[in-house]
Amino acid sequence: MLVELHIENFAVVERLRLRFHHGLNLLTGETGSGKSIIVDSLGLLFGGRASADFVRSGTDRARISGIFDLPESPAIRALLEESGIALEENELLIEREILANGKSRAFAASRPVTAALLKQISPWLGDIHGQNEQQQLYDATSQRGILDDFAAAQPAKDAVAVIFRAWKDCDRELDEITRREQEQLRLADLWTFQRKEIEALDLKPGEDGELENEKRVLQNVTRLNEHADAAFTALYDAPESALAQARTAQRRVEELVRIDSQLTEVADILKPALIALEEAGRTLRDYLSHLEADPARLETVETRLAAIDKLKRKYGPSIDEILSFLAGVQAKMRTVESASELRAAIEARRKKLAVEYEAAAAKLTAVRKQAAGQLEKRVEHELEALAMAGTTFRVAFSESQWTEDGRDAVVFLVSANKGEEPRELSRVASGGEVSRIALAIKTCVERERPGGTQHLLVFDEVDAGIGGEAAEAVGRRLKELSRGYQVLCVTHQAQIASFADFHYRVEKKESKGRTVATVVELEGPERTKEIGRMLSGQRLTPEALLHAEQLIRAGSLS
Repeated sequence: MLVELHIENFAVVERLRLRFHHGLNLLTGETGSGKSIIVDSLGLLFGGRASADFVRSGTDRARISGIFDLPESPAIRALLEESGIALEENELLIEREILANGKSRAFAASRPVTAALLKQISPWLGDIHGQNEQQQLYDATSQRGILDDFAAAQPAKDAVAVIFRAWKDCDRELDEITRREQEQLRLADLWTFQRKEIEALDLKPGEDGELENEKRVLQNVTRLNEHADAAFTALYDAPESALAQARTAQRRVEELVRIDSQLTEVADILKPALIALEEAGRTLRDYLSHLEADPARLETVETRLAAIDKLKRKYGPSIDEILSFLAGVQAKMRTVESASELRAAIEARRKKLAVEYEAAAAKLTAVRKQAAGQLEKRVEHELEALAMAGTTFRVAFSESQWTEDGRDAVVFLVSANKGEEPRELSRVASGGEVSRIALAIKTCVERERPGGTQHLLVFDEVDAGIGGEAAEAVGRRLKELSRGYQVLCVTHQAQIASFADFHYRVEKKESKGRTVATVVELEGPERTKEIGRMLSGQRLTPEALLHAEQLIRAGSLS
């Protein structure tokens, strides 16, 4: 919904601030007064092409800003967040600045953006239907969306979308498997070499420490033999050895205990000491008996340690880390071996989802085609009331590539003349006709949808070439449409203006020797006078005022 529009130095507008409301907002004024300037300015906020011709003569730039109350929509929030734009209570400020040299700048929430982004945002801001606008009604995707709204097809679309997204997930998974396979195939030879190199050594945790100790022993046999023999002699083998003296001490203590039992504790202490000395002596004797130089074994140990050190330099500073690296390589190779099984499983799931998609898409197509027939009849009926009797309206279907919205390409075809083959709307209809066709379609859709969105709909030249009953019919449909939308309409017809909830008059005045367009919101007698002027022209008659009062009264009851 458009809350406020501010225009500065744009065409004949010097400075203008307008507040708009829910319901039917009508702009009237004499021909050439500048009514379409409002529509043109909105077109720029929606990402339209800027031109130096828009800049008021004698000024260096034109500025347009609009405050929009956006609907609750995860899609628009995601789009804005991607561009670093934050909403404040669902309100969004859109701005365009056009320089006198034709260059322009765009802003959203005071952040610089591109006009292309404004075009992306515009579907959530509103739709403009007029001769000078690139109509969303011309867009095939928008046409399909209109048909889906009329058909209440959202449940069927949701079912298709869920399956489609799962199907696309399979594609992404298969792509990832292919990418990994290519990477793994490139590395497979390396992994095989690494695995074989590590497995060939048959490493045992802690082995390197044991080998280092054995190496030290084998390198120092002579010194070890010398020190071990000296220790054995001093402890066990010499006449005055520690063991011999300990035994002598034990005998003396035993004699003492026979006389004085208080020394029993000393005797008890000496017993395990003697046992320890004997055990140490035997151990040294056994050690000496096995201690001998073994150059071949030393070479074997040094060779294995060198091989282990080589692996440490490549795969980790310890045997534990080397074995961990081996486990990782083995896991990667298992992944390579299991990739074909995983691929087969995903392809099977993808094939199943494709069958499910075909079924769900077919149901959605059936819903659309059934609704299309009804929409064709209702739009033609509406167009007959809008002075376009004999117009043929058709909804054409063709099959497109799979999307989460189904596989249907939908195009609205129109023939405004009997006997003419219906063709695409953009090729056969004038601006005024397009506005009335849009009005007819929107009216049909709105009748099928409970509640309203307060989405902005702008109609320019919707009353071109009509009058009388046809104009009244247009007014009634705009009024009906405004119950679910915010409608902004430029009109020359009193019959249409009488249905307004909010009525604005656009007029040109002279100020300081220059023409300036102004906009005034009309109420009460002023509104009656304006509609009377539209009925009678410049000379306002009592009859015209009476007729205007009758029209306003009738419009307020609609």
